[in-house]
Amino acid sequence: QVWQIRLDMHLLNHDGNITDAASIAGIVALCHFRRPDVSVQGEDVTVYTPEERDPVPLSIHHMPICVSFAFFHQGTYLLVDPSEREERVMDGLLVIAMNKHREICTIQSSGVVMLVQDQILRCSKITAVKVAEITELIQKALENDHKARKEGRKFGFAESIPNQKITAFKMGSAAVDTNNVEEQAGEVIAKADPPSEVFANPILHTPGTAQIGEGIENSWGELEESEKEEAAEEEGESEVAVFECQTTETEDTSMMSETKKDEPIVLSDSEEEEVVILEPQELPRKTR
Repeated sequence: QVWQIRLDMHLLNHDGNITDAASIAGIVALCHFRRPDVSVQGEDVTVYTPEERDPVPLSIHHMPICVSFAFFHQGTYLLVDPSEREERVMDGLLVIAMNKHREICTIQSSGVVMLVQDQILRCSKITAVKVAEITELIQKALENDHKARKEGRKFGFAESIPNQKITAFKMGSAAVDTNNVEEQAGEVIAKADPPSEVFANPILHTPGTAQIGEGIENSWGELEESEKEEAAEEEGESEVAVFECQTTETEDTSMMSETKKDEPIVLSDSEEEEVVILEPQELPRKTR
């Protein structure tokens, strides 16, 4: 018979690099966990309560810690422990899990960047230093917790629960004086400036709708500054194109006006080398 242990992690909030935080939280939870003591005699298995025997820790031989590296500009720059904003613009991510004995447990690469051998070796050296620092912090925290429990004190998260220190925006209860509330309200109203306009009756625009006052103008559909500049540029280009078309038509019209009505126009055919003389009344409409 064996113990079946399941580790659940609930993400409350994050600012990037969830993998490293989850690996640290998971290994610390497993190191901090204590299972009931068990004795086996033949086929009889006895599970002791915490009152009968002290619970025993799990057999954890090493602590694999994950260290993440974010790459930018196709691997030119690397960053340890990227934040949420940095993860949005990174080209690739490399996660190395290692213990304090410099043994690599796993390597995971993702993204669109291709890494060379020198980059991976450089990241592994950095990981060895970071894992040694994090493992030392974890061991110190576990030793302090074990020492505090032996002395009967509470440590870490258990110490914060009774005082609700982990609750954000916690305010203590305070007595509220409700005497002379009406007088205080009257003084506040008297000192306040009167409204600029008072609408006694609501404004009925259509049946079923009503409005008191003018309200604020609807800003939906308004263009941003950049969009306004683009629209202005497009309008300017269209006006220039229209002006050029009008100028061309004006020049064509002036050329037609310069042609005398009584003077015949000569049209030549280059292929047959014939010359045709047309009188002004015989000119086609589209000929200019």
